[in-house]
Amino acid sequence: FIYCPYCATALEVREIYRQQRPVCPKCHFIHFPDPKVAVIGLVTHGPQVLLIRRAVEPEKGKWALPGGYMDAGEMPTSALQRELLEEVGLPVKIEAMLAIFPMVVAAGRSQGIVLAYHAVPAHIDQITLVCDDDACEAAWFTAATLPTGLAFESTHALLAQWASTRV
Repeated sequence: FIYCPYCATALEVREIYRQQRPVCPKCHFIHFPDPKVAVIGLVTHGPQVLLIRRAVEPEKGKWALPGGYMDAGEMPTSALQRELLEEVGLPVKIEAMLAIFPMVVAAGRSQGIVLAYHAVPAHIDQITLVCDDDACEAAWFTAATLPTGLAFESTHALLAQWASTRV
């Protein structure tokens, strides 16, 4: 924010609660930046895991676990189900939460968190992947055929853990 959303006065940066924050000198509004929350899915089908090739930055062209940002008011599991439908047209059943990762941006600062879940296809007799949204390609991989050029630390960590259980 540059201006107060309540009275349109230019905000000033002041130390509030031990941090520099934009504050309205007129009505005393304080802007607290909210962290971003993203969800990703380690989607497995038998001995295979689903990866998408990213069609957008960051990490455009690299392979990653499918997922994306949560919308306001959305629960994490619903967000992951929505993201998988948007990215690859795959309905999934969420099995369990796996981990929480920091979402790191430039200069090593955390921008939020990534919630990682294990999921499986909801209908194993109808698995057709149709890429859209942030994905330009999607494929199933075994532990022995995982591609190089992986995006994000969360993808690396979860795939390493998953692959270690497949040996």
